[in-house]
Amino acid sequence: MCNLKKTLFAAFLIIFPFLLHSQVVTDSSRVLKEVILKGKPYQEVIPVQSLSGVLLEKLASHNVADALRYFAGTQIKDYGGVGGLKTVDVRNMGTHHVGVFYDGIQLGNAQNGVTDLGKYSLDDMESLTMYNGQKSEIFQSAKDFASASAIYLKTKRPVFVGSKKTNLLVRYKTMSINYHDPSFRWEQKLSDKVSMSVSSEYIKSNGQYKFRYKRKNQDGSVAYDTTATRWNSDIEALRFESGVYGKINKGTWDAKVYYYDSERGAPGAIVENKFRDGFRQFDKNFFGQAFLTKDVSEKYKFQVKGKFAYDYTHYIARDTTNVLGETVTEGAQSDDSYFQQEAYFSAVNMYSILPTWDVSLSTDFQYNKLNATRKGIETQFSFPQRYTALVSLATSYRYEGFKVLGNVLATRVIEEVKYNAKAPNKTEMTPALFLGYTPFKKYDFNLRAFAKRIFRMPTFNDLYYTMVGSSTLRPEYMNQYDVGFTYNFPVRESFFDKFSIQADGYYTNTKDKIVAAPTGNLFRWMMTNIGQVKGKGIETVVNMATHFDKVNLTANLTYTYSQSQDFTKISGLEMSSYGDQIPYTPWHSGSGILNASYQSWNFNYSFIYVGKRYNGNVNNIKVNEVQPWYTQDLAVQKSFTFNTYKLNATVEVNNAFNQQYEVIYNYPMPGRTFKFIISFEL
Repeated sequence: MCNLKKTLFAAFLIIFPFLLHSQVVTDSSRVLKEVILKGKPYQEVIPVQSLSGVLLEKLASHNVADALRYFAGTQIKDYGGVGGLKTVDVRNMGTHHVGVFYDGIQLGNAQNGVTDLGKYSLDDMESLTMYNGQKSEIFQSAKDFASASAIYLKTKRPVFVGSKKTNLLVRYKTMSINYHDPSFRWEQKLSDKVSMSVSSEYIKSNGQYKFRYKRKNQDGSVAYDTTATRWNSDIEALRFESGVYGKINKGTWDAKVYYYDSERGAPGAIVENKFRDGFRQFDKNFFGQAFLTKDVSEKYKFQVKGKFAYDYTHYIARDTTNVLGETVTEGAQSDDSYFQQEAYFSAVNMYSILPTWDVSLSTDFQYNKLNATRKGIETQFSFPQRYTALVSLATSYRYEGFKVLGNVLATRVIEEVKYNAKAPNKTEMTPALFLGYTPFKKYDFNLRAFAKRIFRMPTFNDLYYTMVGSSTLRPEYMNQYDVGFTYNFPVRESFFDKFSIQADGYYTNTKDKIVAAPTGNLFRWMMTNIGQVKGKGIETVVNMATHFDKVNLTANLTYTYSQSQDFTKISGLEMSSYGDQIPYTPWHSGSGILNASYQSWNFNYSFIYVGKRYNGNVNNIKVNEVQPWYTQDLAVQKSFTFNTYKLNATVEVNNAFNQQYEVIYNYPMPGRTFKFIISFEL
């Protein structure tokens, strides 16, 4: 009976919007402008950064995580090597507060809440877009409203020029660290309204690279200083994607399947002069998803989405040394397999009350299940299941130079477990308000501000992980505020073809932050709601473009100042880290991309700078400092055309000045590497 009630409740939430006479005002071209930075700035009420087109294609980056480093306010947590875990943190709010959407549907991981961006290649990407808060539209699923920040990965859709019905691209990449990466993409026009694409990529590398390991004692004397080789960073991975894209009367639809299969070394921390470990990770990830949107009338538009995902992870640790946070414990070994299932459905309606006033209702339903087999662990695994229903009521209003967006998101979560205690069911209401104003008709100058409250549910690991989880955890609550502007300078009779600047100041406050605290036994950690973090910062982005005869020049520059402090108390007492900058948060960081093209030649230079910060140990003291680092990448490309065929050859130099650095303490990154790419296009 309980399951029947849940099913009926979910069905009601999904079907209810279709019974309403709701509508949409924006046509498909306006939605495109809001997703790709080319829209009018006053439409972008919410701070947005985007990489697309030639700039994204020529960027000397290996995967999505590498490219996201060039967005202001982002920090990529990279555990080193080709196969190392790569996650993204925006404005130091935590990886779990970043929603990553793949062709409009969120990538999920109910087990640990982390999306490994290293699994997603740039080869098939049309654009990467990041929003602080959420997108500047209300015609979107309830999931889109449910994150503190959102990153949208948009893959390429087939485009056929003239009478062409087939596009084929074959590419081969190799690097100086014994890296081989063949791939292809095939696009086929099936009819005037239907097309398809198939792409695949195979990666194999031993992942070995030289690095310098240097450590100091607390008195400043040198403890270690040696050059070593990074082991257990190998990877063998296969990625396969296929999509079908269609047009209907006043609407579009598409369907996609994705499969990723890998075996890789999970490189461990370099501790106590130990350079080898036995961590291995096996992944199989599959999802299928579909999307449909249609303008039913001049006043009504609806959208439906659906997805099913299956994820398998097998993790083996055979070492006698294991790292919990940055505390070393002896004798820890594991051989664990995890099986995740996710089903998701979304329905969105929008209605135009007036030409300047829109309302929308979005309803989502999601089901998550986690099974596990854990060898050598006597404690019974909980086998949790989660039912999540989200309902968002949103509105937007425009009056002359003003634009207002507002929404309220209701979330209902129902938990079930096979064994042990379950977390209580939860119901949350979270609002958001966004304001935009264009004060001058003659100048493309736009002001904006927003306030948003959001929360994140504890993950299955937080709640049920053996000897760690706590089923009584509360959600993390996040309040964030932002004020900023964008100015596009007039380019008529100017040296620049484009010159724009945007700047934002923000403040965040996280309460009930979930942290792992040790107990009397270092093998037994406990997840608790004791954390509070307050953050503030400034982000600036400058985009420029100009040309000299046939030479085209573009530049993207970013700078971020960030201060995020730990104000955690236990039993009313301040911890020793009270007021300290939280781990891995630099006060200063920046990036730049400079691109020059001349006829069939293209040159790209990019750099990243991350200032001083502190590692994951508790206090901001000298011994815990992590020194600033920077990397500079170079790429040169030449295109050759033979009748209807096109050949591209690229040479890249990553970390050109062989900077020795660590993103995560004790996880050294590669030094200088050379990359060669040859692609053939039909």
